[in-house]
Amino acid sequence: MKGDYCTREGAERLKQQIEAYWAERGHDVKINLVQGGFLASMRSARTDVRSNMVNGVPSRNKQDFG
Repeated sequence: MKGDYCTREGAERLKQQIEAYWAERGHDVKINLVQGGFLASMRSARTDVRSNMVNGVPSRNKQDFG
């Protein structure tokens, strides 16, 4: 499914889109993909997209995140 951002492939596409968007605006956004467990409601495993942004906006703090 092309619009499914919970799969590994979809999460990779979303990661690239977010990084490219902010890079064009002069920000270095760090994004990690984290493999989540199986969810019965989704009937599959998921991949979470996590970043060092705050409320969807790059933060001034350059430290990495966990």
